[in-house]
Formats: sequence, structure tokens, C-alpha cells
Amino acid sequence: MNQYETVFILTPVLSDEQMKEAVDKFQGILSNAGAEIINQENWGMRKLAYPIQKKSTGFYVLIEFKAEPSVVETLEVNFRRDERVMRFLTVKEDKFAVEYSAKRKSLRNSTPKQEA
Repeated sequence: MNQYETVFILTPVLSDEQMKEAVDKFQGILSNAGAEIINQENWGMRKLAYPIQKKSTGFYVLIEFKAEPSVVETLEVNFRRDERVMRFLTVKEDKFAVEYSAKRKSLRNSTPKQEA
């Protein structure tokens, strides 16, 4: 099994509930296909570098998972079919990227969150 990381941007017109439902849908697709989800992060609403579908912001979501290559094809077909997804990118991580993401995750969990 290979380790992958996928980032997708959801349209900003969704409510929080609809956004969570979309993320759960894609996590379910991965789980049903036999993938092991390692990490999932909601990066929230971010400004886009350039307009996509006449929108300047979007909800960013990152999912890290271990799976067979055929699972990635299934996931990307579902991204293309879902009108809520504006863009997506799935990358196979090499051993250095896996080490980096584990280090980043441990640092994020160990540092206390500061309140504004």
C-alpha cells in the first residue's frame, strides 16, 4: 500500500453542515474501498490565488491515507462527479514526505493552542 495525500477545495456557498457532509462522503468512499485514513484536517475558508468558477474563496480540506492505486482512481472520479468540489490534487508521498507529515502532525498536537 502507498501513502497518499489529497487536498480538495469545496465551493464557499456551502453551509458548515453541507461541508462536513461532503468531507464525510469522501472519507466514506476511502474507507469503503479499503483505505486507511491517517489524518484529516479542515483548513477552513481560504482566499484562492485566482478565481475558480467566479468564486474567490473556498473550503480547503486535507486527507492523508494509505491505499492501493486503484482507490485513488475511484476517489478522483467521485471528485469530478461532485459539483461541490472546485479543485482537487492527490499526491503519492515518498518516504521523506511521510516523515515530514508525521513530524508536522506531532508538532501540531504537542503545541498548545493560543486563544485570541
